[in-house]
Amino acid sequence: MADAILDALGPVLTRWTMGGSAASHAPVAWRDALGSDAREAELRLLALSGQLLGTLAVPQPTGEVRSRGDIPALAQPPLPDALRPRVRRLLQQMRDAQTRRHLLDFIDARGWTLHPGDWMPGGDSAVPEIYAAWQDWATASGSPSAAPDALSADTWDDFPPAARHAAFAALRRRYPAQASIILADKIAGEPADRRLRLLDMLATGLSDADRPLLEGLTGDRAPRVKALATALLARLGYGGRDDENAAELAAFYSVQTIGLLRRTRVIVPQAAKTTAQRHRRDTLFQALAFDRLAQALGLASTELVAAWPWGQDIAGDYQLAAMAARSASDAILDAIADAPTTGRSIDSHILVQLLPRLSPSRRRQVATRLLDAPNASFATVLSIAGGDGGIDDAILTPAGRALLDALKAEDVRSGDRADELLVLGLIASRSAARQALDQLAATGLIASDPRLDMLRLNAALENRRPTE
Repeated sequence: MADAILDALGPVLTRWTMGGSAASHAPVAWRDALGSDAREAELRLLALSGQLLGTLAVPQPTGEVRSRGDIPALAQPPLPDALRPRVRRLLQQMRDAQTRRHLLDFIDARGWTLHPGDWMPGGDSAVPEIYAAWQDWATASGSPSAAPDALSADTWDDFPPAARHAAFAALRRRYPAQASIILADKIAGEPADRRLRLLDMLATGLSDADRPLLEGLTGDRAPRVKALATALLARLGYGGRDDENAAELAAFYSVQTIGLLRRTRVIVPQAAKTTAQRHRRDTLFQALAFDRLAQALGLASTELVAAWPWGQDIAGDYQLAAMAARSASDAILDAIADAPTTGRSIDSHILVQLLPRLSPSRRRQVATRLLDAPNASFATVLSIAGGDGGIDDAILTPAGRALLDALKAEDVRSGDRADELLVLGLIASRSAARQALDQLAATGLIASDPRLDMLRLNAALENRRPTE
């Protein structure tokens, strides 16, 4: 019967598409139910058609249908129900992926996860490791099997991709040598993008024990994998000797000694005379390891950082920071992270080059120092510290005082400042968020103002993780 009625609805749908009356073309079985009133008949026909198409005419899937299984439970609990509506509003406000990632990092840093009814990750999206099980569930074609408890060479293929990535990261942090042995055995069977991500995790606990694996990957068929393996070797001090190029790059600078009593060595940039020379200098920066430039200048690596003229040549600062992030040791990275924030001027783009190599606590230290600068902004600090910055007294900094002054000077009911308030909520510690809410209330902002959603979430969300 349903198939016969569905076939009979063809003329009805055609008449509706053309804008005419369709009751006269209704299926015979519905004629008595439609009645004699033309207007009422159209409404009844619409109701009956909608019910039929919505219940009986259900499209059938093609191919085999397999159950996906239940959404896996995560290691950390979901947010308290009372806070979920505020998080849903924030997710709707955050239009770009990077800002949403900051929110995920913030919630993860507090020891919570999002509820699956509010958000689910895509299979290939960059999210905190805690959501690896959801990523694999989202991309699974059938019901996923539970991953083994421990990652080893024997269980490597039993892990779904995202869970394997998270398990390898945890293994590398705890047992770096064991992780290197397993990766040497299994990395050849991974596609290029996964080889790159796995190799990048060797930066944690990098040591001479990783040298055989890295040397084997310098001949990898993927250029990015090959370049990363070469850079990691350079951090260990095994960068290839390229004396001619190193000398050419060093010629763009001179080392001079200044001061009468306290003799200090400084690096003085030599002005590039043509665009071709500037391009050549940039190419050499990208090709050489950090210690090779130091040697060509006759300096130790730490002396190069101390003697560099930070703030005088922003392009050169940027290139040196990128070179260090690629090939210098952790100690050099820490020294460079301090140098721009103690110089005469601060360029956040220099610091951004170093971020993949800095720990969360180190990033927080740099961001806190940066926030005290007169020209700093909350957005700049967010790019350094990330969403789990946990910065104290943020509203009392120059950027915070500037925000309060702006809110006092304008009509707070119509003034925007939404982006600044959102970022402030992401970078502040819990106590700093409460402090900021008190200060903002004094400017006239009411507690229910949606611009305060992130600050109110921050102030209300308990920190379940120990502070680093």
